Amino acid sequence: MINGLAYRLLGRDDEVDDLVQDAFLAALRSLDRLENPQAFSAWLCSIMVRTAHKTLRRRSMLTRLGLRRSTVIDPDAVVGRTAAPDVCAELHAIYAVLDRMAPEVRLALVLHRVEGLSVPEVAERMDMSVSTVKRRLCVAEKRLLKFAPKPEGSS
Repeated sequence: MINGLAYRLLGRDDEVDDLVQDAFLAALRSLDRLENPQAFSAWLCSIMVRTAHKTLRRRSMLTRLGLRRSTVIDPDAVVGRTAAPDVCAELHAIYAVLDRMAPEVRLALVLHRVEGLSVPEVAERMDMSVSTVKRRLCVAEKRLLKFAPKPEGSS
């Protein structure tokens, strides 16, 4: 579950394994703060999201400084073969613009549109208010409209 989430947040990347290890290490260090053992899965996902956020922020800074090349996520590697055509089209549009988004906008979009979490669940995983998540999703939707490839035959 955590490896899949890391993969969907970062794409095919050398850092996915490191991200998973960092998230499990952070979870182990804070295991004593887990108040509800039944919520372990959501708690661990929240740790993964926060760890991914740090990784994405670092990447963004290194890319802006010219110390790292931006890598485009191959949507075909993330989208399942059995996915419906409309789902495939949506995921292709999302992954085509992810690297152009701020890390917190990117995470909110992936958690909501790819992982299928509700806005309150995204807010919980990202440790922010529902209204902040809504604003981030609004920014993401505008980016999708602006940068998503146009279907063939449209102007």
